[in-house]
Amino acid sequence: MTVKLILERKGYDVFSTPPETTLGDAITILAKHKIGAIVVCDGNNAIKGILSERDVVRQIAAQGADALWKPISESMTMKVKVCSEKHTINQVMEIMTQGRFRHLPVEKDGHLHGIVSIGDVVKLRIEEVERESEEIRSYIATA
Repeated sequence: MTVKLILERKGYDVFSTPPETTLGDAITILAKHKIGAIVVCDGNNAIKGILSERDVVRQIAAQGADALWKPISESMTMKVKVCSEKHTINQVMEIMTQGRFRHLPVEKDGHLHGIVSIGDVVKLRIEEVERESEEIRSYIATA
């Protein structure tokens, strides 16, 4: 099972925004689309950072309401871990667990190609375990 399978099922759509977007506008995007992170990209769709709900909370805690008017380039996580469509579900789970984050952008040829969340990964893993369980039950029943 690979990231490509997740993206084929859920789609390649991902919300992104340029680094000059204000934190307030980014929060509006997160709330409007009910997402937990937004990828920050330049004009060529190259990943420059990611802004998560945790980043928002940290900035507001540190700067108060003034943070809302500043560009997200001051709030985003710049060292973004990414994956490719070839990564396995287990590899993605390991990356997310080690980094303690819930969203992993998918990069292809240096550009944003999609995003996977921990929810996407868990859903696929549960489906895989249920399928394996059914195969074992079927094998036992026919043995």
